[in-house]
Amino acid sequence: MDIADQALVKKLNQKLLLNEILKNSPISRAKLSEITGLNKSTVSSQVNTLIEEKLIFEIGQGQSTGGRKPVMLIFNKNAGYSIGIDIGVDYINGILTDLEGNIVLDMYYDLADSSPEITKDILFKIVKHFISHMPDSSYGLIGIGVCVPGLVDRNEKIIFTPNSNWSNIDLKTLIQQEFNVSVFIENEANAGAYGEKIFGAAKNYDNIIYVSISTGIGIGIIINNELYRGVNGFSGEMGHMTIDFNGPKCSCGNRGCWELYASEKALLKSFQKKNNTISYQEIIDLAHQNDVEILNLLQNFGHYLGIGLTNILNTFNPQAVILRNNIIESHSMVLNSIRNSVSSRTYPELDNHYELLPSSLGKNAAALGASSIAIEYFLDMV
Repeated sequence: MDIADQALVKKLNQKLLLNEILKNSPISRAKLSEITGLNKSTVSSQVNTLIEEKLIFEIGQGQSTGGRKPVMLIFNKNAGYSIGIDIGVDYINGILTDLEGNIVLDMYYDLADSSPEITKDILFKIVKHFISHMPDSSYGLIGIGVCVPGLVDRNEKIIFTPNSNWSNIDLKTLIQQEFNVSVFIENEANAGAYGEKIFGAAKNYDNIIYVSISTGIGIGIIINNELYRGVNGFSGEMGHMTIDFNGPKCSCGNRGCWELYASEKALLKSFQKKNNTISYQEIIDLAHQNDVEILNLLQNFGHYLGIGLTNILNTFNPQAVILRNNIIESHSMVLNSIRNSVSSRTYPELDNHYELLPSSLGKNAAALGASSIAIEYFLDMV
């Protein structure tokens, strides 16, 4: 075996051990050897390297099983920090996390103007604030993950955002030039799916669909624990599947798209038709007060969501569908309406073989997913 091969084997062994420490810490060297199948001298050598690199540390002795008490190892979550930024149509949500995804700082901005230039300036302001308030650490800021509600290609270029009209924006390069760290650009629903898979409601499932319901609708697809992006990176744009071929024109160029009937934008529009002006928070508050008109409109909202979800279930046959929307997360009646709509349209055999769940991470799902992408890259490279 030549030197290059030996170096590769050492790197793979180190990564294997670090992954096991991440999953099982606190853990002893002996247990690591048992789990990984690596001999004790290899484990000891690689653990010493990880300690020198300040990615793990010893925390004292564990329980003895008959011999000397083992020294326990734990992942150093404070070795560095990551930033996750979720750019919505009318907001920016930013978080600073440690290497285990725990949120250290957060900032939220309402966007009156969603133009690329204004959005970039606010994004830079958020990142600079996080850097100036970031705790001291061995590696400092290890990366920035950013997600947007639209088409992001394999080169991480933002091709098009239907509801904010961004086109061919190379945000990745702009951020890298400003902050000189690794930057990752992802579709918002993909990032949300990744966040829920790593930290949230999808932890225990291998095949899930994440549905982000805001101004538009996007889905993130995880198949066999892997994020599915499609050939060009454009998978998951199912908010633009047709559910009414004679329906109104959509911003994407199609007609009768699902999000024209089942998005937050569609819900607010249904109130405007009744000559009412209402905020999204007021809808939630009135629903909790059992306002009849509000409940009827939310019932209709759930009905149309169920129509699109039926198509998704029949297409992907996932173990679980995770729904990210403030109303769904705050009012069980909407989730029940969705379940009834789906049940009335699917095979009885399908009905008991999937879970329909609200997001457990809420508004931070996508930002956490974006931050986690940066963390995963960092841990792969050290």
